[in-house]
Amino acid sequence: MSTPAPDSRLPHADGAPGAVGPTGAPGAAAPAAPGAAAPSGAQSAQSAQSAQSAPGAPGAAEDDKAAPPGLVNVANALTVARICLVPVFVVCLAAGGTWWRLAALAAFGAASLTDLLDGELARRRGLVTDFGKIADPIADKALTGAALITLSVIGELPVWVTALILFRELGITALRFAVIKRGVIAASQGGKLKTLLQIIAICLYVLPPSFGLPALIKEVVMGAALVVTLVTGADYVIRAVRMMQKPA
Repeated sequence: MSTPAPDSRLPHADGAPGAVGPTGAPGAAAPAAPGAAAPSGAQSAQSAQSAQSAPGAPGAAEDDKAAPPGLVNVANALTVARICLVPVFVVCLAAGGTWWRLAALAAFGAASLTDLLDGELARRRGLVTDFGKIADPIADKALTGAALITLSVIGELPVWVTALILFRELGITALRFAVIKRGVIAASQGGKLKTLLQIIAICLYVLPPSFGLPALIKEVVMGAALVVTLVTGADYVIRAVRMMQKPA
């Protein structure tokens, strides 16, 4: 009488039906394939580098912030526009007549507005460039100087007033460039007041005579602008001397 074959449904010693030893039988855990090895060190480094260079990664953001602003930007465009408005203003003012004077006033007002905007935009948006550092003060002096000289040429402003203001403006600009390696002489509140008074005074002188503005008002405002111009000039000289005396 033959012995019956064991039923494969019966539990084996390990308690799993049909479980066998590590011979590749159905219940055995398959060994790791040779190709499924853990990522190598080179692959990990490559993945980390890709993650850092991906948009929005912290490293990429820092690189973007460190990039210098381009030469062509809105702040520099406003500075160039101010320079271009200088000859337009001079031609209109020299032409005479009510409408020409009003056109000169509009050109001077627009140029003065760019003077207020370009520096503010450059600082807020990080658009400060070497070109802007040089062109902005040149544009300012060109506008103010052209206005004062033209007013003196047509006989509406004493020459000595123009000479004093221009001497101060050109001298301080040269002084700033002379000490630029040691630092920047920041604009003071007095300097901002000086600029505002000069703009107002020039606008009053450019107004057509037919408007009937009393001469005393123009003279008082221009006198205040002259005094503040000279006082702030002396302050810049003192600060520049102190800066030059400091060890480099």
